[in-house]
Amino acid sequence: MGNFDLLKVKGVSRRDFMKLIAATTAALGLPELIIPQAANAVEQALNKPPVIWLEGMDCTGCTESALATLNPSPAELILDMLSIRYHETVMAGSGHTAEEAYQTALKENFVLIVEGSSPGTAKDDRFCMVGGRPFRKILIEAAQKAQVIIAIGSCASEGAGIPGACDTGAVGVAELLKAEGINKTVINLPCCPVKPATLIGTILYYLTYQKAPALDSQNRPVAFYGSLLHDNCPRRGHFENGEFLTDWNDPIQKEYCLILKGCKGPKTYTDCAQVWWNDNANFCINAGSPCSGCSEKDFYDGFSPLYSKQEMFKLPGIGHVNADTVGTVIGGAAAVGLGVHLIAAAASGRLSKKDHKEDM
Repeated sequence: MGNFDLLKVKGVSRRDFMKLIAATTAALGLPELIIPQAANAVEQALNKPPVIWLEGMDCTGCTESALATLNPSPAELILDMLSIRYHETVMAGSGHTAEEAYQTALKENFVLIVEGSSPGTAKDDRFCMVGGRPFRKILIEAAQKAQVIIAIGSCASEGAGIPGACDTGAVGVAELLKAEGINKTVINLPCCPVKPATLIGTILYYLTYQKAPALDSQNRPVAFYGSLLHDNCPRRGHFENGEFLTDWNDPIQKEYCLILKGCKGPKTYTDCAQVWWNDNANFCINAGSPCSGCSEKDFYDGFSPLYSKQEMFKLPGIGHVNADTVGTVIGGAAAVGLGVHLIAAAASGRLSKKDHKEDM
């Protein structure tokens, strides 16, 4: 059976397959010319590479997010191509059978996906044991042999999330490996939980180029974490107008900016406003919840309480402003901008005398 015959068995047409590849490469900022190469790389991966998916201190939310998409066939297709050999949450085997599968996969050229944080030292190993062994030691063992390491979710990326806010000694994958003297690049895919499109896109890039995509200072792919949520927020217009939600029960304020209710959008680098969860069905702010900053290393502990306003923000072209006076500052900036616009329009002859009087 040929590679694409296997896709047909899964009910995926060639057209749908190529649409997925095109959309994913576009999200990564890759040129259209790369689409055939990417498609070929994915097709060739139908029988490889093996994946070890470890879970440390976590809520299994990233696994749930990856498996519970509304239209799972394309996403499931990519994950199936990776031949997940060990994933204690979803694999059929358990106990000795599961551990044998892990040991067998260790001997292959595998991709390591890590979900959840790890105890940072031996004294905290009691907080996370798997198969009678400290998770910390399992992670170190697998990381040393992996061809690529992808830390998914806020817990694995930065030791953040709920485990990081408790007295567990939780650390992210990269921090643990650095402390152990293991010099390997860890691709961080934070968010609580990780967005399936982000995971699929990163895997697709690696399959195509056999290397990590361009990463930022926190080792996050720039394609997914290169812009502030605030810049693309659907409520940005209300922010510019100085319209901020102060009363959850006021229907007039329903779509107002959520900065005074703790929104961390001006501090958070993520593409959540452009690419929503569940085939673009929804995301936090669209559902009426302020951004919690879950893609940043300060989440959760540094951004709590989540619904309390942040006192200071650094806004492009304005500088640092206080949350309580942000409306006045933005309103003043908007007025200045309007005045500059009118002067420029008059100077270029685009405003008639009548228009000028009406606008003024």
